[in-house]
Amino acid sequence: MKSYKFKKAFTKFLIWRSKHISQRQFIYLLSILVGFLSGVGAVVLKNLTHFFQHLLEGKLVVYYHHAFYFLFPVIGLAIVYVVIKYVLRNKVSHGIPSTLFAISKRKGIMRRHQMIASVLTAPITVGFGGSVGLEGPTVATGAAISSNVARLFHLNQTTRNLLIGCAAAGALSSIFKAPIAAIIFAIEVFSLDLTIASMLPLLLASISAIITSYFFFGSDVLLPFKIEDVFTIKDVPFFIVLGIIAGLTSIYFTEVYDRIQKFFDKIGSPIKRLLIGGIGLGILVYFIPPLYGEGFDSINSLLNGNIEITLQSNFKNLDLTNVWMVILLLAGLVFFKIIASSLTFGAGGVGGIFAPTLFMGSIMGNCIAKVINHSGLFNNSVSESNFTLVGMAGLMAGVLHAPLTAIFLIAEVTGGYELFIPLMITAAISYSITKYAHPHSVYAMELGRKGELITHDKDHAVLTLMDIDKVIENNFITIYPKMTLGEIVTEAVVKSNRNIFPVLSEKKNKLLGIILLDDLRPIMFDKELYQTIFAEEVMQNPPEIIEIGIDKMTTIMKKFQKSGAWNLPVIKDEKYIGFISKSKLLTAYRNKLIEVTS
Repeated sequence: MKSYKFKKAFTKFLIWRSKHISQRQFIYLLSILVGFLSGVGAVVLKNLTHFFQHLLEGKLVVYYHHAFYFLFPVIGLAIVYVVIKYVLRNKVSHGIPSTLFAISKRKGIMRRHQMIASVLTAPITVGFGGSVGLEGPTVATGAAISSNVARLFHLNQTTRNLLIGCAAAGALSSIFKAPIAAIIFAIEVFSLDLTIASMLPLLLASISAIITSYFFFGSDVLLPFKIEDVFTIKDVPFFIVLGIIAGLTSIYFTEVYDRIQKFFDKIGSPIKRLLIGGIGLGILVYFIPPLYGEGFDSINSLLNGNIEITLQSNFKNLDLTNVWMVILLLAGLVFFKIIASSLTFGAGGVGGIFAPTLFMGSIMGNCIAKVINHSGLFNNSVSESNFTLVGMAGLMAGVLHAPLTAIFLIAEVTGGYELFIPLMITAAISYSITKYAHPHSVYAMELGRKGELITHDKDHAVLTLMDIDKVIENNFITIYPKMTLGEIVTEAVVKSNRNIFPVLSEKKNKLLGIILLDDLRPIMFDKELYQTIFAEEVMQNPPEIIEIGIDKMTTIMKKFQKSGAWNLPVIKDEKYIGFISKSKLLTAYRNKLIEVTS
């Protein structure tokens, strides 16, 4: 009864809204709501994670035993496994990749359980020592909420995707208090069009989220640092070197992440993945405690010049007064961080790679600055804090393929644009090198390989969003190899309004060839041939064949262009399904283009 009353009241609201609030105004209101909800999601995720970290690392490790560094990640991953299997009962995918998949292949529709999945699992993963970040889960939570809000109000696919972008902008804006970088992130990573229609909702969502963050966290920021050392032109060669090393480090990051994920994908049992990944991660965190959790404390220590805080708990208590020992330890953190992050994901942990990217970038930049300052090869010294900041931007530009986000994020969190030139130099070089080696970012690697990734290439984006099932026609009369010319004329030609006929095997429905009306026209009026000519004698091979599950829309369009055919047959698992006509394909393309760009 209550459900019925709610539906009735909601229907009345929808009618009232359609009369009094325009579609554009309603989208603006929803973008504010999505920004607020993304901000709340960020607050909940952060507070839960910090609660677990303070409870475990601050109490048990410090006051009892260092060995807890080994136990906590294993325990946390085991709890996450139980929550996913018995509470959520659905797979929890990585945050931003799962959101990109929803945009590319699910028309912006995300399942309801995704609204709470990351909230329940990511704080446990990170709080118990998982070496991943919270930015991806925060984006995924906001995206799932925005997708379901859009479905609730019966909004179309384009609007759903826009609201998902608003959620991403809201999440990053709330976490870093960097509203401009958050908007650019949504545009770069989710390939949204930068138009007035999309800009204002993104701006409203970003503002709404950052106000929410200020309400809960006050003026506290994740990276509380102000630039003190100014940029000078003589530092340009060093920033070029930093960009090159950032690009190479980004390639290392991507390769290690990809290979470890492929290794775990081959392991069928989730228990085996949990044990292998959990134990491997526990060993790394035990010997290298800075790998515990997100790592923002280590980043802030580097920015403030307190390197001892980050490295004081090294396993052998090595001498930190020796600068080359410090450089070696820092290089070790860069080397092992992505391994620890990949093991966390492989074991079933839930998190993101945004924080590991910043962690590795900051340490890489600081390490390079120390080498420059203490090698004795150069007359001038460089600012270690500036290199730490620019190193973060360099790795972010390479790993995430988001150079503009990297530049504006560091500029905004530091409260100034004094480093704009070195940020641009390093980000551009790193991005160019990584893009050459890996065409797609870590977020989009799998979708990119399959040709299912939405990009800023509008033609490719429209083809990717098109549904192949909606353009298949099956009102073609089939012919069998042993049918005579007379049977073909009376059973097919006379009854059909099409000029093409598929020839199929009688038992397995396998496509053997096609017969065109033009092939029959010279002989179809000669009745003396009706009993002497068979279908298999006049059929021909189709110029191209479309295979469902293998051929993407981009491939199908190329097959039409290459063959010059007007109709091409479609098969699935070697069985005939129907035909796709060029006219219907182009009509569907035009309709989707109008929908996407409206």
